[in-house]
Amino acid sequence: MTTRPKTRNAHVALVTCFHEDETINYPATRAQVRRQVAAGNDLMVCGTNGDFSALTHDEKIRLVEEVMDEVAGRVKVIANVGCPATFETLQLARAIDGLGLHGIAVITPYFIACTQDGLIRHFTTIADAVKTPVYLYDIPARTQNHIEPATARVLAQHPNIAGIKDSGGSTETVLEYLAVAQEVEGFEVYCAPDHLVLWGLEQGCAGVVSGLGNVAPETLAAIISGFNAGDIPAAQAAQENFAGLRKDLYALGFPPALVKRALYMNDPSVGLSRQPALLPDAGQDAAIVAILEARGLRA
Repeated sequence: MTTRPKTRNAHVALVTCFHEDETINYPATRAQVRRQVAAGNDLMVCGTNGDFSALTHDEKIRLVEEVMDEVAGRVKVIANVGCPATFETLQLARAIDGLGLHGIAVITPYFIACTQDGLIRHFTTIADAVKTPVYLYDIPARTQNHIEPATARVLAQHPNIAGIKDSGGSTETVLEYLAVAQEVEGFEVYCAPDHLVLWGLEQGCAGVVSGLGNVAPETLAAIISGFNAGDIPAAQAAQENFAGLRKDLYALGFPPALVKRALYMNDPSVGLSRQPALLPDAGQDAAIVAILEARGLRA
């Protein structure tokens, strides 16, 4: 059986910034990297909040290169390379394998319906081909493919599969993944839903991958630092603030789009997402500003 990690960490699922013509704004993205590093957060690049599904193959590679250059070893970075087919996923994984990443995340294939055996073949192929540790990435609401706990148990035996990022939102599934972590030495579970950060840490998760941390990096960091220091009241207070922000902001619409728009209201350099994503709406923008002001997050 594995022991629980002594300290936990938070990876912020970094937004990708765009110019008005929808090309990637790399300097603005680097500025967001610096902001998260200053708060003490680790990073995930090319994730759901990074508009990964709207990026080209070459853009994903350059984005990871730019982020790694900006980070310069100061924090840990995980990059998602998951594509609908194993073929392109493998190409991306190999392209970024030598960049010094903490891990390569592989989201389950999307659009293509997979059996559990197909998922095992998919993840095993990637893990066999790279030296960087691989993290499984489960978000069935977006991909329609779910990594069953029994499948995670099989994959956890692979020497280059380091853990799983759970974005399903089911506490039962997180606990089942944690049971795998208890059986397999070195297998880590990262919890994603922002209202479950502290709960996940208390259950034994290695950390969290947060989209909302783009909007409130210091609040997220306070949950982690409070927990690691054994100051549970401080962690609880930060979690309540974080969960309240999540509830208010996400009540307005699709979470990744709202994260990006909330950032935009403080810093227009982040730009819009590629179409057909959320367009500006005056009423919604006013509601976002009110939420940010109420929580002391308005720049």
